[in-house]
Amino acid sequence: MRAESTGAHGAPDGDARRVVAVVVTHRRLEQLRASLEVVCGQTRPVDHLVVVDNADEQDVRELVESQPVEATYLGSRHNLGGAGGFALGMLHALAAGADLVWCADDDGRPEGPEVLATLMGCMDRHGLAEVSPVVCDLAEPDRLAFPLRRGVVWRRWRSELVADGTGEPQTDLLPGIASLFNGALFTSDCLDRVGVPDLRLFIRGDEVEMHRRLVRSGLSFGTCLTTAYLHPQGSDEFKPILGGRMHTQFPDDPVKRHFTYRNRGYVLTQPGNRRLIPQEILRFGWYFLVTRRDPAGLREWMRLQRLGAGERFDKP
Repeated sequence: MRAESTGAHGAPDGDARRVVAVVVTHRRLEQLRASLEVVCGQTRPVDHLVVVDNADEQDVRELVESQPVEATYLGSRHNLGGAGGFALGMLHALAAGADLVWCADDDGRPEGPEVLATLMGCMDRHGLAEVSPVVCDLAEPDRLAFPLRRGVVWRRWRSELVADGTGEPQTDLLPGIASLFNGALFTSDCLDRVGVPDLRLFIRGDEVEMHRRLVRSGLSFGTCLTTAYLHPQGSDEFKPILGGRMHTQFPDDPVKRHFTYRNRGYVLTQPGNRRLIPQEILRFGWYFLVTRRDPAGLREWMRLQRLGAGERFDKP
């Protein structure tokens, strides 16, 4: 389902690249409204907006049609999940002539109107195929929305990503690390070579699997440290073990656990990740048997891991 509206925004003088923003939503109208307000209010305007609505709601269609930029609404009567939604949106963006594809979701938003321009500047300076902003807590923007491990040390604050700890980056790029859907900017060539998210993963782990492909492609990518994307806090799922030297992931929601563990089982069997399997068994074995004293939880984790490893993408 498709609807278009054309606004007055256009690319700045001297920059003919066509930027298409792709946003995926599912029953979050007011959060989507807040997201689109910032996405469509950039100082470097997006040239086209694509919104994939996994609930096919009339209110969402009307919101998309009211935006001050050229927009396409794609209502899906089948819930494609985040993975399928971004795959559909990215493919539509490429078909619409995108040179750059900028991703966002319905429960987060860029931190301000300069984010796109900052990402494009960082991409150009460093010759990147993909660049992401720092993903920060919507309620506490100095805190990371998801913890980031560098070696055996976990970073939880934006200031900890810079080398000298002063809060001012000595460089604007953290190479080789990126959160791929929360404000990520891709070149069309990057998507041609890496592909789009795997529909089968539905939710959880789809960005990890795409990150794996990006690493193996040999393309340059990273995180721009001078701009951010605001997202609800997600670090509560990450549980410390062995005195905080390692972590495991345990979502409270059993449906999220199903997709997280099943998809992780698939991702770990893919080229480039298999060496991590012994560490994964150690981490989750310790967490379920020592920390939680929950043998049944370990058995369920193993069952879901086997489903993913066997490419059995059953839904709960």
